[in-house]
Parts: sequence; structure tokens; C-alpha cells
Amino acid sequence: MMLRLLTAALLATVTATAAQAADTPAKAPKAAPKYLIVDRSSEAVMDKATAEAEWAKQIEAKGAKRLAKLYPLAKWGFISQVEGGFTADKTCVVTARAMLVPRAGKVLQFVPDKTATVFDAKAGADAAACKALGAAKLGEAIDSVLSSLVK
Repeated sequence: MMLRLLTAALLATVTATAAQAADTPAKAPKAAPKYLIVDRSSEAVMDKATAEAEWAKQIEAKGAKRLAKLYPLAKWGFISQVEGGFTADKTCVVTARAMLVPRAGKVLQFVPDKTATVFDAKAGADAAACKALGAAKLGEAIDSVLSSLVK
């Protein structure tokens, strides 16, 4: 009889614990820390969201963990800048620059350690095509900088 009572008590405890665990929402995994990235682009050829998405995609593709091990997030950050517009004959001209710079606390120091600049022109482009060209050139500049950091 004592054995039945102990078994019943153990079963009730296990059931209650399982029910409580099922009711508790699972904690979301902690987001990986990210580099401080500053975008100083002209709104005519690049918006901030596109620049941030391009950085995130490129950093992940190159191996974010390895990059963070070689260039710690607390000591390094990135700056991007896409400039350009239209000439008188409606040619879209774009230049994109990506830089690895040292970090001083919560700010970046504009003393580039690695820099890549890419430029291009496209005749007869509209505003959307010019923005697409800016995004493509920023991707090339970022790839060039990151390729020199992580081999």
C-alpha cells in the first residue's frame, strides 16, 4: 500500500511538472551580437534598410563567427557610403565605399583600416535602376573588404 501511495505521488509530481513546462513559453534564442555599422549614403541611390541588409547578408556569407574572432565586435565596426545620381544626359553614376574602422566605445573612429571603393555608370536608367545599381556596387565593395579580412 505504501508503494502504491509513493507511486501515485511520484506520478502526480511528474505530470504537474510536465504540464507546467508545457504552459511556459520557450525562451527565444539569444540574438547574435552584431557589428556597429554606420551608413552615410545618399538617399537618392541607397536607403538605410538596403545597406543594413547587404551588410548582414555579406557578413553571414563570409562567416560571422570567424570574422568576429579575428576582428572583435567591441573593437571594430563598418562604415558604408553610396553616392551618386544622374548626369545631364540621364546617365546614372554611382560610387560605393565600404570601410573597416576601429571602434571607440559606442562610436566609430573614421580611421579606415581596410577600404574598398567601387563605381559604375548606367546610361538611360530610371531612379529604381539607379538604386539597384547602388545596391549592387555596395555589395561588391562590402565583398571586397570582407574578402580581405577573412580568407
